[in-house]
Amino acid sequence: MTSPHWPLFGLRLRTPRLRLRVPTPADLDALADLAAEGVHDPDTQPFAIPWTDAPPAERARGLLQYHWSEWAAWRPSAWTLNLVVDLDGTIVGTQGLMGTDFSILREVSTGSWLGRRYQGQGIGTEMRAAVLGLAFDGLGAEHAVSAAFADNAASFAVSRKLGYREDGIERRVVRGRPMVVRRMRLDRAGRPAAPVTIEGLAPCLPLFGLPPAG
Repeated sequence: MTSPHWPLFGLRLRTPRLRLRVPTPADLDALADLAAEGVHDPDTQPFAIPWTDAPPAERARGLLQYHWSEWAAWRPSAWTLNLVVDLDGTIVGTQGLMGTDFSILREVSTGSWLGRRYQGQGIGTEMRAAVLGLAFDGLGAEHAVSAAFADNAASFAVSRKLGYREDGIERRVVRGRPMVVRRMRLDRAGRPAAPVTIEGLAPCLPLFGLPPAG
Protein backbone atom coordinates (compact mmCIF):
# COMPACT_ATOMS: atom_id res chain seq x y z
CA MET A 1 0.00 0.00 0.00
CA THR A 2 1.65 3.22 -1.21
CA SER A 3 0.59 6.77 -2.03
CA PRO A 4 2.63 9.66 -3.43
CA HIS A 5 0.39 11.98 -1.39
CA TRP A 6 0.78 10.07 1.88
CA PRO A 7 4.36 8.75 1.98
CA LEU A 8 3.93 7.46 5.55
CA PHE A 9 2.58 4.26 3.98
CA GLY A 10 6.15 3.57 2.85
CA LEU A 11 7.76 4.09 6.26
CA ARG A 12 9.23 0.92 7.78
CA LEU A 13 11.08 0.21 11.02
CA ARG A 14 12.95 -3.07 11.47
CA THR A 15 14.45 -4.61 14.60
CA PRO A 16 15.90 -8.10 15.08
CA ARG A 17 12.42 -9.61 15.57
CA LEU A 18 9.87 -6.99 14.56
CA ARG A 19 8.59 -5.01 11.60
CA LEU A 20 6.64 -1.79 12.28
CA ARG A 21 4.60 0.05 9.65
CA VAL A 22 1.59 2.29 9.12
CA PRO A 23 -1.27 -0.21 8.95
CA THR A 24 -3.05 -1.32 5.81
CA PRO A 25 -6.81 -2.05 6.02
CA ALA A 26 -5.97 -5.74 6.53
CA ASP A 27 -3.52 -4.83 9.31
CA LEU A 28 -6.21 -2.79 11.04
CA ASP A 29 -8.64 -5.70 10.85
CA ALA A 30 -6.04 -7.97 12.45
CA LEU A 31 -5.34 -5.37 15.14
CA ALA A 32 -9.07 -4.93 15.80
CA ASP A 33 -9.46 -8.70 16.20
CA LEU A 34 -6.58 -8.67 18.68
CA ALA A 35 -8.17 -5.83 20.65
CA ALA A 36 -11.48 -7.71 20.75
CA GLU A 37 -9.70 -10.69 22.35
CA GLY A 38 -8.51 -8.51 25.22
CA VAL A 39 -5.52 -6.34 26.03
CA HIS A 40 -5.30 -6.51 29.83
CA ASP A 41 -6.90 -7.96 32.96
CA PRO A 42 -10.48 -6.60 33.07
CA ASP A 43 -10.00 -5.72 36.76
CA THR A 44 -7.38 -3.13 35.82
CA GLN A 45 -7.47 -0.17 33.42
CA PRO A 46 -4.08 1.02 32.15
CA PHE A 47 -5.45 3.59 29.69
CA ALA A 48 -6.42 7.19 30.54
CA ILE A 49 -9.28 6.84 28.04
CA PRO A 50 -10.86 3.48 29.01
CA TRP A 51 -11.53 2.30 25.45
CA THR A 52 -11.03 -1.34 26.43
CA ASP A 53 -14.09 -1.22 28.73
CA ALA A 54 -16.32 -1.41 25.64
CA PRO A 55 -17.77 -4.78 24.50
CA PRO A 56 -15.49 -6.68 22.08
CA ALA A 57 -17.29 -5.75 18.84
CA GLU A 58 -17.55 -2.09 19.84
CA ARG A 59 -13.90 -2.13 20.96
CA ALA A 60 -12.80 -3.45 17.56
CA ARG A 61 -14.89 -0.92 15.63
CA GLY A 62 -13.68 1.92 17.84
CA LEU A 63 -10.07 0.96 17.14
CA LEU A 64 -10.63 1.36 13.40
CA GLN A 65 -12.32 4.72 13.94
CA TYR A 66 -9.48 5.90 16.16
CA HIS A 67 -6.82 5.12 13.55
CA TRP A 68 -8.83 6.76 10.78
CA SER A 69 -9.40 9.86 12.91
CA GLU A 70 -5.69 10.23 13.65
CA TRP A 71 -4.87 10.08 9.95
CA ALA A 72 -7.46 12.77 9.25
CA ALA A 73 -6.24 14.98 12.10
CA TRP A 74 -2.54 14.82 11.15
CA ARG A 75 -0.79 18.19 10.95
CA PRO A 76 2.97 18.90 10.84
CA SER A 77 2.53 20.81 14.11
CA ALA A 78 0.61 18.00 15.86
CA TRP A 79 0.89 14.39 14.72
CA THR A 80 0.33 10.86 15.98
CA LEU A 81 2.12 8.05 14.16
CA ASN A 82 0.45 4.73 14.97
CA LEU A 83 2.33 1.69 13.70
CA VAL A 84 1.32 -1.95 13.78
CA VAL A 85 3.86 -4.40 15.16
CA ASP A 86 4.48 -7.45 12.97
CA LEU A 87 6.16 -10.52 14.47
CA ASP A 88 6.89 -13.19 11.86
CA GLY A 89 3.88 -12.11 9.77
CA THR A 90 1.46 -11.80 12.71
CA ILE A 91 0.14 -8.49 14.05
CA VAL A 92 0.83 -8.55 17.80
CA GLY A 93 0.13 -4.96 18.86
CA THR A 94 0.59 -1.30 18.08
CA GLN A 95 3.20 1.32 18.90
CA GLY A 96 2.55 5.05 18.74
CA LEU A 97 4.86 8.06 18.52
CA MET A 98 3.40 11.53 19.07
CA GLY A 99 4.73 15.06 18.64
CA THR A 100 3.32 18.55 19.17
CA ASP A 101 5.33 21.51 17.84
CA PHE A 102 8.05 18.95 17.30
CA SER A 103 10.16 21.14 15.01
CA ILE A 104 10.59 23.56 17.95
CA LEU A 105 10.42 21.36 21.06
CA ARG A 106 12.14 18.26 19.63
CA GLU A 107 10.16 16.14 22.08
CA VAL A 108 8.06 13.03 21.48
CA SER A 109 5.82 10.84 23.58
CA THR A 110 4.93 7.19 23.11
CA GLY A 111 2.02 4.85 23.72
CA SER A 112 1.46 1.20 22.95
CA TRP A 113 -0.33 -2.04 23.66
CA LEU A 114 0.17 -5.73 22.94
CA GLY A 115 -2.31 -8.57 22.67
CA ARG A 116 -2.36 -10.48 25.96
CA ARG A 117 -0.83 -13.65 24.48
CA TYR A 118 2.21 -11.68 23.30
CA GLN A 119 3.00 -9.96 26.57
CA GLY A 120 5.96 -10.83 28.77
CA GLN A 121 8.26 -11.75 25.85
CA GLY A 122 10.31 -8.55 25.55
CA ILE A 123 8.32 -7.36 22.54
CA GLY A 124 7.19 -4.17 24.29
CA THR A 125 10.78 -3.10 24.89
CA GLU A 126 11.84 -3.86 21.33
CA MET A 127 8.97 -1.99 19.69
CA ARG A 128 9.43 1.10 21.84
CA ALA A 129 13.16 1.02 21.08
CA ALA A 130 12.20 1.00 17.38
CA VAL A 131 10.20 4.25 17.55
CA LEU A 132 12.86 5.84 19.77
CA GLY A 133 15.33 5.05 17.00
CA LEU A 134 13.01 6.81 14.56
CA ALA A 135 12.63 9.77 16.92
CA PHE A 136 16.27 10.30 17.88
CA ASP A 137 18.13 9.09 14.80
CA GLY A 138 15.58 9.78 12.08
CA LEU A 139 13.80 12.93 13.27
CA GLY A 140 16.43 14.51 15.50
CA ALA A 141 14.50 14.43 18.78
CA GLU A 142 16.18 15.61 21.97
CA HIS A 143 13.68 14.22 24.48
CA ALA A 144 11.17 11.37 24.76
CA VAL A 145 8.53 11.14 27.49
CA SER A 146 6.27 8.35 28.66
CA ALA A 147 3.55 8.19 31.29
CA ALA A 148 1.63 5.36 32.96
CA PHE A 149 -0.52 4.77 36.00
CA ALA A 150 1.51 4.01 39.10
CA ASP A 151 0.41 0.35 39.12
CA ASN A 152 1.52 -0.33 35.52
CA ALA A 153 4.69 -2.26 36.34
CA ALA A 154 5.19 -3.51 32.76
CA SER A 155 5.34 0.00 31.30
CA PHE A 156 7.85 1.18 33.89
CA ALA A 157 9.98 -1.91 33.35
CA VAL A 158 10.27 -1.03 29.65
CA SER A 159 11.06 2.61 30.45
CA ARG A 160 13.82 1.67 32.87
CA LYS A 161 15.39 -0.80 30.42
CA LEU A 162 15.56 2.00 27.86
CA GLY A 163 17.12 4.57 30.21
CA TYR A 164 14.17 6.77 31.18
CA ARG A 165 14.24 8.67 34.49
CA GLU A 166 11.46 9.81 36.81
CA ASP A 167 9.84 13.09 35.74
CA GLY A 168 7.06 13.78 38.29
CA ILE A 169 3.41 12.80 38.68
CA GLU A 170 -0.08 13.82 37.60
CA ARG A 171 -3.51 12.84 38.88
CA ARG A 172 -6.34 11.61 36.62
CA VAL A 173 -9.85 10.26 37.08
CA VAL A 174 -10.45 6.78 35.61
CA ARG A 175 -13.57 4.70 36.23
CA GLY A 176 -14.75 7.39 38.63
CA ARG A 177 -11.79 7.28 40.97
CA PRO A 178 -8.47 9.17 41.26
CA MET A 179 -5.37 7.59 39.77
CA VAL A 180 -1.73 8.67 39.96
CA VAL A 181 0.19 8.94 36.69
CA ARG A 182 3.96 8.76 36.86
CA ARG A 183 5.90 10.50 34.11
CA MET A 184 9.23 9.26 32.73
CA ARG A 185 11.74 11.14 30.55
CA LEU A 186 14.58 10.05 28.27
CA ASP A 187 17.16 12.50 26.92
CA ARG A 188 19.21 11.89 23.81
CA ALA A 189 22.41 11.51 25.82
CA GLY A 190 20.91 8.78 28.03
CA ARG A 191 19.41 6.66 25.30
CA PRO A 192 21.01 3.21 24.94
CA ALA A 193 22.02 2.00 21.51
CA ALA A 194 19.44 -0.22 19.83
CA PRO A 195 19.54 -1.98 16.43
CA VAL A 196 16.81 -0.27 14.38
CA THR A 197 16.69 0.10 10.60
CA ILE A 198 14.57 2.92 9.17
CA GLU A 199 13.28 2.81 5.59
CA GLY A 200 11.22 5.32 3.60
CA LEU A 201 11.63 8.27 5.96
CA ALA A 202 12.99 10.95 3.59
CA PRO A 203 9.72 11.76 1.77
CA CYS A 204 7.88 11.83 5.11
CA LEU A 205 9.97 14.54 6.80
CA PRO A 206 7.72 17.51 5.87
CA LEU A 207 4.77 15.70 7.46
CA PHE A 208 6.68 15.81 10.75
CA GLY A 209 7.27 19.55 10.35
CA LEU A 210 10.88 19.07 9.24
CA PRO A 211 12.73 20.31 6.13
CA PRO A 212 12.84 17.97 3.14
CA ALA A 213 15.85 15.67 2.91
CA GLY A 214 18.84 16.87 0.95
